[in-house]
Amino acid sequence: MKKYRFLVAVLALTMVVTAGCGKKDKKGEPESTVAPIDLTVGSTAEEVVDQTPTPGEVAPEGMYRSELTNEWIDEELKDQRPIAVMVDNEKTALPHYGLNDADVVYELMNSTMNGRITRFMVVMKDWKNIEQLGSVRSTRPTNVMLAAEYNAILIHDGGPFYINDYLAKKYNNNLSGGFARFSNGKSSEFTEYVTSDTYKNPTTGKTYDGLVDRVSKAGYSETYNDYYPGQHFEFYEGELDLGTLADSFDAKDVELPFTHNSSELHYNDTTKTYDYSEYGSEHVDPLDDNKVLSFKNVILQKCSFSQLDDHGYLIYNVLTEDADGYYLTDGKAIPITWSKLQENAVTVFYNAKTGEQIQLNTGKTYIALVPADSWDKVVIK
Repeated sequence: MKKYRFLVAVLALTMVVTAGCGKKDKKGEPESTVAPIDLTVGSTAEEVVDQTPTPGEVAPEGMYRSELTNEWIDEELKDQRPIAVMVDNEKTALPHYGLNDADVVYELMNSTMNGRITRFMVVMKDWKNIEQLGSVRSTRPTNVMLAAEYNAILIHDGGPFYINDYLAKKYNNNLSGGFARFSNGKSSEFTEYVTSDTYKNPTTGKTYDGLVDRVSKAGYSETYNDYYPGQHFEFYEGELDLGTLADSFDAKDVELPFTHNSSELHYNDTTKTYDYSEYGSEHVDPLDDNKVLSFKNVILQKCSFSQLDDHGYLIYNVLTEDADGYYLTDGKAIPITWSKLQENAVTVFYNAKTGEQIQLNTGKTYIALVPADSWDKVVIK
């Protein structure tokens, strides 16, 4: 899809672009429009979800291509909404559990304090089989807008009062606090995890409702609702080789300017994925035989932010056009631009040279929102 086609479609939505990112630092409060939207030309949300096989492709019985990864998954999940879980990224919270089952993982600065500590937002399609995911922590306004891009139910444990107006938006469904407490010997803020089913702590004897029951009791639709903006990514048919594109360059190692946890991604020639590390060690998942958290696609977004008070609370200025970024896959990278024109609109990524919407390779995706004031400290080599 060409960039001009996207912009024509969006202009028809009658909305206001506010709070710029990257190249544009627009003023004003974030857009409060909450009308259901459709960012595809001539398509409905239902049509976007329906991932039919490409010509000559035979779908495995009972399977369809995930709209989040393009991988073959159970057809029963086709219309199911994802969840977006806020995960603590302080060193004490490690090891994280269940992150290897995520489809998309966001990392973004959670506070300007403590070395600009980051937090994960984990987007997961298949959430009815979670044994243990987290640990869970609070959310921020930015995450409400990002979760809305997937029509995801936001899972968190509270947050500063700045989130209240965003949680009240019609496009938002969220569950806050009350998740399972595991006796792991840590302080209470590091003991809360999502489980799909009811969990009884064997030490305390206390029982906690699982996610399936809580979604039902909240009255939330398990399937995509009227605020679903359509499929988030476009995927390449086959294997995309960025090396064939103009302006591509080698990208085997990435160092991000998150000084608290020193996030890094390193390309694995064997698996053809990027392995994630922080605090000087590979990030492993005990529920997946301590395998490393890895991604087929990496997207880096340059984004300015507005600090909300002296305690370090902030909001990323995610509503913008033509902000800078990079897309990495298979050890190569290209410059990109990105645009998000409404709170519950998807972020769309473009090849910076051609202006065409980029296509991702099949697999999981890592997305980092890198503060604009430290963008020049990103190292890709």
